[in-house]
Amino acid sequence: MPDTKNDLLDQIKKKYEEMGQDPGTHLEGLLWSTPITYWDYIKTDSLLGLQIQRTTLPDEMVFIIYHQINELLFKMILWEIDQVAFHNSLTASFFASRLHRISRYFDMLSASFNIMREGMEVEQYMKFRNTLTPASGFQSAQYRLIEFSSTELINLIDYRFRSTIDRDTPYTHAFEHLYWQAAGKDFKTGEKSTLMQLFEKRYKGLFLRKMEEYNTVNLWTKFQELPESVRTDKDLMNAMRHYDHTVNVSWVMAHYNAAYKYLESGEDAAEATGGSDWKKYMHPRYQRRIFFPDLWSKEELENWGVDNLEGYQKL
Repeated sequence: MPDTKNDLLDQIKKKYEEMGQDPGTHLEGLLWSTPITYWDYIKTDSLLGLQIQRTTLPDEMVFIIYHQINELLFKMILWEIDQVAFHNSLTASFFASRLHRISRYFDMLSASFNIMREGMEVEQYMKFRNTLTPASGFQSAQYRLIEFSSTELINLIDYRFRSTIDRDTPYTHAFEHLYWQAAGKDFKTGEKSTLMQLFEKRYKGLFLRKMEEYNTVNLWTKFQELPESVRTDKDLMNAMRHYDHTVNVSWVMAHYNAAYKYLESGEDAAEATGGSDWKKYMHPRYQRRIFFPDLWSKEELENWGVDNLEGYQKL
C-alpha cells in the first residue's frame, strides 16, 4: 500500500495515464458515485428472484435452489482452473493451491448431496420430477467444461471407443464418442433423446470450441509439461490425486446414492434420463473416468470405484 495520500494519487495518475485516460476525469467521477451496499454488490434481489417453481409442491424449491448453488460452485471451479490453464510460469505451490481450492468446492458439493437425499420427500420429488421432463442435471454445460478443462480428451471418451481415437481425430467425431453420449440416447433405438438434442442445440458449438481450446492447456497436460522437479512435488501430486478422486469417485458416489434413494424408492424402479441404465452410467467402476491416470498405481486403477477408494493413501 502507498505510504501517503500523495503516493496514492501518484499511482492512480500513473494507472490511468498508462491506459490513455485522464486521471482527473476518474477522480471527479468519485464525487458523484453513490456508496456501495451489500445488496447492490451481491445483487441480492436479482439472485433471490431466480427461483421460479413449475409446480405447487414445496420441495421443488429445495431442488431449484440446490442446483443453482451447484452451478455457482461450478463457476468458481472453472474460474480457478483457468488460473492454472492460462498461467505462463506455473510453480508447484501455485498449481497445488488452486487444486486445493477446487477440491474444497467439490468436497462441499459432495457433502451437499445430503440436502437432496434427506431434504426432500420422495413422494413430492417423484411428482415434480415428471413436470421437469425432459430437463435434467445431465444438461449442466459448466460441468462438461470442467471435464474438458481438467484432462486430455481421450480420458473422457467412452472406454469402448478409446482405441479408435487419437489427437488427429476431428473434434466433431470425438464429441460423438464422449462417455456421456450413451446416457443421452434411447437405449432401445440408439436415437438421441429430446434431452440430448436440446442440449446439443444450445451448447454443441461451445463444447467444440472449448474442447479445442483446452486441448493443450487442460490441467493434466499442464502438469505433464512441468519440469520433473515440479511434477514430483509431493504436495502437488497429492493435490492432483485428491482432486481426481473427489470429482470422479466421491462426488459421483454422493450423486449416485442420492439418485438411488429416489429412483429405487417406488414399487417400480424409475428409469433415468433417456431410459438409460443409470447405475452403470453413474457408478465410477463402470465409467472409469480418471483425469490423471498416471498418478495412480495399477492396483488403484483396477479398483477404481469398487471400494470407493475412501482409504487411498497419500504419496
